Amino acid sequence: MNTTPSTSSKTEPACYEVRRSTIHGNGVFATRDIEPGEQIAEYTGERISSDESAVRAEAGGGPVNHTFFFSLADGMVIDGGCGGNDSRFINHACEPNCEAQEDEGRVFIYALHPIMRDEELKYNYALIYEERHTPAVKKAFECRCGAPTCTGTMLAPKKRKRAKAG
Repeated sequence: MNTTPSTSSKTEPACYEVRRSTIHGNGVFATRDIEPGEQIAEYTGERISSDESAVRAEAGGGPVNHTFFFSLADGMVIDGGCGGNDSRFINHACEPNCEAQEDEGRVFIYALHPIMRDEELKYNYALIYEERHTPAVKKAFECRCGAPTCTGTMLAPKKRKRAKAG
């Protein structure tokens, strides 16, 4: 099987590699045991505006969910498909073993609990989609993680509007 070793820094060997995934396309797999709280990688790529990410998604002929975009708190987006590293291949899961944390406009992936060698790295994308979550939209954002508690979608639940008291 063809694998692509990755490095998170120039001095430390990577703790992961890219291989084919049973979840979707390529996935990222641990090459050694990883401790809870351990920083695994930084999600890298070109910083672009949200508007530019929409233009790129449309030009690519696919919906935004089939890109390597990572939205930031300041409204900017990291395009992992442009100058990004192998962390862009970490798949979504409803029962993740990793989490993404933003720190001053940079995104780092951390282990949530012990990850064993050869285990696939996964985090919950919790994608925000403002429009109505129709069956077609849910299908476009389908989750294939296979977890017992799988929600069937990579979308974050829509916030419910509260009725006004009165």
